[in-house]
Amino acid sequence: MLDWLLGKRSGDGMHASTLPAKLAEAAPPQVLDVREPSEWAAGHIPGARHVPLGQLPERWRELPTDRPLAVICRSGARSARAVAFLRDQGLAAHNVEGGMLAWPGPVAHD
Repeated sequence: MLDWLLGKRSGDGMHASTLPAKLAEAAPPQVLDVREPSEWAAGHIPGARHVPLGQLPERWRELPTDRPLAVICRSGARSARAVAFLRDQGLAAHNVEGGMLAWPGPVAHD
């Protein structure tokens, strides 16, 4: 658990600019947004699940295990820590590099 707190990098991921195409595939990943509630409220990817990074150790079991997770934050640093933690739990997780700053698609405000 210490590794993910210290920012252990995942090693593979996808850039935010390629995520819209992945979401249009027949078996898309589940987007997991690990930003803080105020960041989520300012705009997030439609259909994303929201679990702030600080809550992930208690809430990771809520996440789907039948498809990969595309983990996103503002720029990619927090999501890299989340990916390391999720992989340690046995989940298929990939960092969305560039984060919401690089997200080219629509945003929801619900």
